[in-house]
Amino acid sequence: MKPLPLSADLVAVAPRVVWCEAPEAALADPVRFLAYVMTYGTPEDIAVVRRHVGDDGFREALEHAPPGIMDARSWAYWNVMAGKDDVPPMPTRRFPGV
Repeated sequence: MKPLPLSADLVAVAPRVVWCEAPEAALADPVRFLAYVMTYGTPEDIAVVRRHVGDDGFREALEHAPPGIMDARSWAYWNVMAGKDDVPPMPTRRFPGV
């Protein structure tokens, strides 16, 4: 996924969906940022981000979503919105040696 710009509208969305770090840090990892947007974003937040990444960006972020961010409801919703009839299992954390 291409990097996200540090535009004023994205910088305004970032602290609402990723409250644990600076907006610049949140926007530095687009896939992770979009996973947070898909989980915690308002319809207005999603519209702002969609202007920058389009529907393809949301699909790509969903395909590579890191584990532990999206909840089951958001995961199911966004997979249906991506056109998937069968929702795949949510991403899981993998621990070495386990």
